[in-house]
Amino acid sequence: MTNPNLQRWYHQFENHDLKALHEMLADDVVFHSPVVHTPQQGKEITFQYLAAAEQVLGSDAFKYVKEIDGGDSAVLEFETEIDGLYINGIDMISWNEAGQIIEFKVMVRPLKAIGAVHAKMGEMLERLKSQ
Repeated sequence: MTNPNLQRWYHQFENHDLKALHEMLADDVVFHSPVVHTPQQGKEITFQYLAAAEQVLGSDAFKYVKEIDGGDSAVLEFETEIDGLYINGIDMISWNEAGQIIEFKVMVRPLKAIGAVHAKMGEMLERLKSQ
C-alpha cells in the first residue's frame, strides 16, 4: 500500500499547490537547510523555504529518483539542474500521527551545487518577502 503522506507530498509538488503544502506543515515543524547552520523552527519559515525551493529546484529537470518509505518518515532522492550544474540531493521528511510534516531535512551534493542552491535560494527568499 502506498503511504498516503507520500501521495499527498507528491501530489502537491507535481501540482505546485502551495495551499496544500502550507496545510501539510505542523505548527512546530523543523526545517534543516543544506546551507543554513541552525534549524529553522515553525510553520511559516518552513513554508517560505519549501516554497522558495520549489521555485528554485522544481524545474522541468527535477525528478525524484529513489524513495525509501518508513511509514512515518521517508527519504526521497532527487536530481535536478541549475544553470547547467547537476544537483543530487535528498529530502528527509517525518510526519506526525495527523499526517502533518514535523521535520524536513534537505541535503545536497556536490559542493559546487550547494553554492548555487544557496545563491538562488537567497534571491528567491528575498523576492518572496517583497511580495
